[in-house]
Amino acid sequence: METKVASNILPERKPKWLRVKLPTGKKYTELRSLVDKYKLNTICTSGSCPNMGECWGEGTATFMILGNVCTRSCGFCGVKTGRPETVDWDEPEKVARSIKLMQIKHAVLTSVDRDDLKDMGSIMWAETVKAVRRMNPETTLETLIPDFQGVEKHIDRIIDVAPEVVSHNIETVRRLTREVRIQAKYDRSMGVLKYLKQQGQRRTKSGIMLGLGETREEVIATLHDLRDNDVDVVTIGQYLQPSKKHLPVQRFINPDEFDEYKSVGLELGFRHVESSALVRSSYKAQKHIN
Repeated sequence: METKVASNILPERKPKWLRVKLPTGKKYTELRSLVDKYKLNTICTSGSCPNMGECWGEGTATFMILGNVCTRSCGFCGVKTGRPETVDWDEPEKVARSIKLMQIKHAVLTSVDRDDLKDMGSIMWAETVKAVRRMNPETTLETLIPDFQGVEKHIDRIIDVAPEVVSHNIETVRRLTREVRIQAKYDRSMGVLKYLKQQGQRRTKSGIMLGLGETREEVIATLHDLRDNDVDVVTIGQYLQPSKKHLPVQRFINPDEFDEYKSVGLELGFRHVESSALVRSSYKAQKHIN
C-alpha cells in the first residue's frame, strides 16, 4: 500500500536557523546590477535562493535552460507546469554571454523537464555546454540534469560534452517518491546516476530534501543507495513549501540531524557532503569539481 505524504500536519514556525540575512557585498551588488540591466535568467534570482549572495561572491551562479514551463508537476517544485514554449535555439549563446558578462568562474546549468521533445532537450543541453566552453574557456561547469526518462542516448549527449560535474537529484526517499516526484521513479534516477559513472563521468552528484515526512532510517538508506551507485557528492537541505498549492512541510529538521547525516555520508565514502537547512543542490558547487 502506497504511503502518502501527510497533508494535515502544521509544522512549527520557521526556526531561527532558517532566517537568512539579505545578500550584501561589492561583488553581489555588481552582479545584481548586471542581471537587472541585461535581464539575465539565473535561478539564483528567480528562485530567491538564500545562498545567492554567498555564491555570487565566490563567482558561482545557476542558469536554467529550455524555458520556464515544465512538463512535469512535482509536488515540491515552484516551476510552472504546462505546455512549454518552442525551443529557443539562440539560448546557448545567450547563456554563454550571461556567464561572460557576470565573469562567472563556475556555472551550474539546469533545466525544466521537456518530455514533449523527442530528444527531451538533450541536444539543447549539449549545445549550451559547447557554447559556454567556447565563450568562457576558463569557466568550469556543473550540469544538473533531468532523468531524460532514463534514455541512454540522451544521457550520452551530456557525457560527450564532459562537464566537470553531472548532477541529478533523487530529491526524496523511495517511499515518498511517487507523491513528491509524481512522474519520476526512484530506481530510474538511481539508474541514471549509475549509468553516468559506468560511462566514465568523472564526478557525479545528487541532492535530497528533508522535512517531507521521511524517517531517519529512510534517509540513511537513500544515502546508502546513492553511494552504492558511485555518486561522489551529495547535498542535503530543508524542504520549504513554495506555495500553499505545494506539499506542506512536515517538520523543520534540527541542525544536529543535518550534522549526523553529514557524518554518515562521509563514513559511507562520499567525496563531499553538504548538509544543513539552507543547503540547495548548487550550494558551494565550485568545491565539488576536485
